[in-house]
Amino acid sequence: MKILKSDISIDFVGKKRWAMFLSFFIIIIGLILFIVKGGLKLGIDFSGGTLIQLQFKEKVSIDKIRVSFHQLGMGSSSIQQFGSDRDILINTERFSEALEDFNVTVKSQLEKDFAPESFEVVRVEMVGPKVGRDLREKAILSIFYALIGIIIYISWRFEFRFAVAAIIALIHDILVTTAFFLLFDKEFSLPIIAAFLTIVGYSLNDTIVVFDRIRENLRKIRKKNFEHVINFSINQTLSRTILTSLTTLIVVLALFFLGGEVIHDFSFALMIGVFVGTYSSIFIASPVLLVWEKQKQRKR
Repeated sequence: MKILKSDISIDFVGKKRWAMFLSFFIIIIGLILFIVKGGLKLGIDFSGGTLIQLQFKEKVSIDKIRVSFHQLGMGSSSIQQFGSDRDILINTERFSEALEDFNVTVKSQLEKDFAPESFEVVRVEMVGPKVGRDLREKAILSIFYALIGIIIYISWRFEFRFAVAAIIALIHDILVTTAFFLLFDKEFSLPIIAAFLTIVGYSLNDTIVVFDRIRENLRKIRKKNFEHVINFSINQTLSRTILTSLTTLIVVLALFFLGGEVIHDFSFALMIGVFVGTYSSIFIASPVLLVWEKQKQRKR
């Protein structure tokens, strides 16, 4: 199935400077936000502490809940609405080994300020500081090992220059998605790491399709220069790329708008990743191949 004409000819390589400028601009904005905010906003999975979700029958004042929790000596706490004005999510630095006892303590304190039948403790989750640190390290290593595996696989299937181009594109995808998370003040948690690895897989699949066509055309169109081969290959796969991106995006948008608050950040990461992964396979990975080839010719 094709949605574009077979003879379409768009000069993607000719727009590489504008594309790289756009990518560089977004990454710099992300770096500035990282410095200004003092790092990433880590979820309880990585920072450690306690997460409490409350559900009230009617709208409740966050300030009143904050006063109630202050009496518990919870330390620094983040209290915010979660999905609706009746659902409250509380992140606190306090950690206790006895989860069941802590649950009772929280409920008893809230019953002093609110009627017992007016609220429900939906969930209480705890992560110790050491566990949070271990999870953070393993999350970073999981992405690192994924990139190493990709280098080995693409070097074996194609050439080393294709592997380098793919890795640069994937690192670009991760940095741009991170920049958007910093911009919208989203939390980084284990589900978000899963979303990042999904983005890596999606973007890599799209990049390999383009690379495969470039490799075929290098054998068929030997009289044309490398820039023409890249442009021709991208245009040949453009219809497939758009169809894949649109169908994936429909599912992700459904998750984002209908999936609820629990997977909201996860679907947000995937939504950004679909756009960025498609963009990078055309405007980042392929132009990097061209730069590599030009450097190789200069050395010759």
